[in-house]
Amino acid sequence: MDSPFYTLHRGTLPLLVSFPHAGTQIPDALAARMTPEALQLADVDWHLPQLYAFAKEMGASLLGACFARHVIDLNRPPEGTSLYPGQDVTGLLPLDTFRKQPLYRPGQTPVAAEAEERRGRYWQPYHDALRAELDRLRAAHGSVVLWDAHSIASRLPRFFDGKLPDMNLGTADGRSCAPHLQAAVEAVLGQQSAFTHVSNGRFKGGHITRHYGAPKNGVHALQLEMCQSTYMDETAPFAYRPDLAAQAQPLLRNMLDAVLKARAG
Repeated sequence: MDSPFYTLHRGTLPLLVSFPHAGTQIPDALAARMTPEALQLADVDWHLPQLYAFAKEMGASLLGACFARHVIDLNRPPEGTSLYPGQDVTGLLPLDTFRKQPLYRPGQTPVAAEAEERRGRYWQPYHDALRAELDRLRAAHGSVVLWDAHSIASRLPRFFDGKLPDMNLGTADGRSCAPHLQAAVEAVLGQQSAFTHVSNGRFKGGHITRHYGAPKNGVHALQLEMCQSTYMDETAPFAYRPDLAAQAQPLLRNMLDAVLKARAG
C-alpha cells in the first residue's frame, strides 16, 4: 500500500520496520529555494530499505518515507521541541545540514505558517500510517515490535566527537520497550566483534521511538542508528556497497530474530 508520502508493505509478523529518513524527494518549488549543498542530500539515510530487504522476506511490515528530511523531519515532535535539550540538533523544519551549511538560499527561509502547512501535508500522513499499522499488528498478535531504522555518517563533529560506534541502539533509556527485548538485542551485539556498538549513547531514540514505544500497552519500540560506513560510501554519490552490506545484514537479521523471540517469550 503506497501513497504520495510513504510506501507501506503490510507483513504478517508482529514487526514493523520504519524508515522515516530514507526519503529522497523534494518538491520542485521547494528545491528551487534550496542551496546546492541541500540538494546533495548528504543527510538522507541512504539505501536503508535495500539494506533491510530481508525483513520483508521474513514477514515484517515496512514503512518508508518518500520525501527527504529537508522537507520536514518525520522523527521530530510535531510541536518542534528538542529531543536532546542543551545539545546541537536539527529541528522539525531543518534550516541547515548536519555540517551546518544553510539549506535555503538568501531570502528563501520558511516562515512559521509554512512549517505548519508542511507538518500537515508531509508529517501527518506518515504518522497516521505508522499508528494504523501498529494498531493492526497489535490487534492480530497482542503486542508488536517497532524497529525504527536509521543511519548516519560515522564522523559528524556537530553531533559527536570522533567516530560513532557502528551500531547505536536506542530505547529512550529503557522506557520504550520491555527490558528483556533490549537485553535480547544487546546479547546479539555482544556475541560478535565485527561491529562496535553501544546502547542509549549519543542516540537514545527519536520522536518515533519515544512517542510510540509503550511496552505496557504492547508496543515495544527500538531505534537502531547505524554508521553508514557499515554498508555504503559516505561521500557523494553515496553508493550502496553490496560487499559491506553483506557483512552487516546477518547481524541485523539476528537482532530482529532475537527481538521477535523475546516478544513471544
